Amino acid sequence: VPPFASEAFIRIVETALGKKIGELFFSFEREPLASASVAQVHCAVLPGGEEVVVKVIRPGIAATIEKDLALMDLLAKLAERFVPDGRRLRPVEVVEDYRHTIFDELNLQREAANAAQLRRNFEQSPMLYVPKVYWDYCRPQVMVMERIRGIPVTDIAALNAQGTDMQLLAHRGVEIFFMQVFDHNFFHAD
Repeated sequence: VPPFASEAFIRIVETALGKKIGELFFSFEREPLASASVAQVHCAVLPGGEEVVVKVIRPGIAATIEKDLALMDLLAKLAERFVPDGRRLRPVEVVEDYRHTIFDELNLQREAANAAQLRRNFEQSPMLYVPKVYWDYCRPQVMVMERIRGIPVTDIAALNAQGTDMQLLAHRGVEIFFMQVFDHNFFHAD
């Protein structure tokens, strides 16, 4: 989705962390690295020189989600009442479960905790590197993590150009998934 204004992003960070952007970061990129429906990400450098990404929840997104959920709830109630298999499919419960899930996504401290758990789970593994969370910079609306660079899995040309073994990449992806689910009992899609 289109990015929201950098000024709004900066205001959210400064309010959440209680300091001016220039005090928090050695440098801060005003142009977003990424913008999605729920959050936006900018790059920065901490005073100690660590490259990081700063993620902020999109302003007003909770109200938008609440409106969407109200509509979904209405449709679920109608489906439950008028669709032959409506009650059996329990659409009202499905919407309520989604409500819980989507509002969990709006708490970046919870996301930071999940990322930190994933990092601990794979600390000794050469298959997956999980960025470090900078807890002093995390609040419900703001999360700061180590910036890592890589090639998106969708950029086949770049992966081929660097000689990536695609079969091994696929194998490790599946292995990482199964390790999370069956060994760690903790799956974190991000």
